[in-house]
Amino acid sequence: MNLTPEQMDQGRRNFLRVVASTPAVAVLGVSAAMRGPVRGGPVKIGFVGVGSRGRTLLNLVDPAYAQVRVFCDINPSSLQKADEVLKNNQQPPAKHYAELKDMLEHEDIEAVIMAPPLWAHAPLATACLDAGKHVLCEKMMAWDEAGCEAMRDAARRNNRVLELGYQRNYSPLYHSAYEGIVKSGALGEVYHVRATWHRNGTWKRKGDPPSKDYDASKWGYPTFDHLLNWRLYWKYSQGLMAELCSHQINAVNWFFGAKPEAVVASGGLYRFPEGREVFDHVYATFEYPGGRTLTWTSVESNAFDDYYEMYQGTKGTLILLHESDALFFDEDAAKRATAITVEPRGAGPAAVTTETMSSNRNVTSAAAPASGTSTQNTGPLSIRTEIQRFCSAVRVGTPVACGPDKAIESARPCIRANEAVKTKQRIALGADRRTT
Repeated sequence: MNLTPEQMDQGRRNFLRVVASTPAVAVLGVSAAMRGPVRGGPVKIGFVGVGSRGRTLLNLVDPAYAQVRVFCDINPSSLQKADEVLKNNQQPPAKHYAELKDMLEHEDIEAVIMAPPLWAHAPLATACLDAGKHVLCEKMMAWDEAGCEAMRDAARRNNRVLELGYQRNYSPLYHSAYEGIVKSGALGEVYHVRATWHRNGTWKRKGDPPSKDYDASKWGYPTFDHLLNWRLYWKYSQGLMAELCSHQINAVNWFFGAKPEAVVASGGLYRFPEGREVFDHVYATFEYPGGRTLTWTSVESNAFDDYYEMYQGTKGTLILLHESDALFFDEDAAKRATAITVEPRGAGPAAVTTETMSSNRNVTSAAAPASGTSTQNTGPLSIRTEIQRFCSAVRVGTPVACGPDKAIESARPCIRANEAVKTKQRIALGADRRTT
């Protein structure tokens, strides 16, 4: 999908016009961030996993809400880079640990923000919860469904806050779209959602061990490459479904007020067969109650479609691009031109900060709102608000926006979609896993 600048501008104006009649429009023009400090002072925080995603979260911590006291990571290079983040933000230095049990035993912290490899989510999060710490954990919730349940059970057992890193739940743009477009009925009946996350390039990272004698095997990784590129191996990762699709499934579940009932999927390892195990192309169809369908695709051979969610209703179409832009087109006015035109893209990769950023993002087009509109890049704001709300939940019981129940229903479809690809079967998503 590549609309002309005129169509993009019209879509934004349509969106703002429709949501203007609802209270939700207020969050488009002003910051949705909370105002600190939290009653009781900043929450004493430890960070577990300060790789690229962990440092993104660290950089968005509001010191009025959280005081970062300690880092825990098995890679000394990541710890040094996290030190630089604190230094650049003029925050006091944090202590370092490699072993979580040592950090929990010796440090006076109240909560943990964690972004380790997916396979470590469940064991590390449950250890923190059982130690009496509140936890904000990056998505996907866990590598398997048993791990998700273990995390939820630990939060309930210890009466602790457990939030998962689906920042769309804290996005002013998504809340405006939900309240002003979806909930208001402006879309009519929605039977089909199309979501994409397309890239042209491999996930594989290059890097050297932090020292010549560094031994990753004591942490469960046979080589340093397995640690550096954990997303490429099934033992640690659920691939594109976990890193990308789970974000969009989470949003569709919210907008539908439902969870998928079954999934059909195909895909494989086509373009990059060497040095990885997880699929580089995935195509999935999720079946929701009431005849509603989500089709999701992720490819690593073409970036033209980039990433978006498109809700196609009987009265209109809502398009949410890059978590930063919203377009609305009235179905009753379908006679007007909405033809798709092909425009050239710049060559070469863009800077990548996290795994959910496109490596071929054309940041000067769809992501940049036209003059006179109020949409904005809400990604960093959403993450900052997410951390603020988590701290507020710890201090005064403010409800979190996602929570483990919703997060499980965002993980389960992704886990079973990978099973559907491997088994070439339609897989049910309820407790009954029988195929038809």
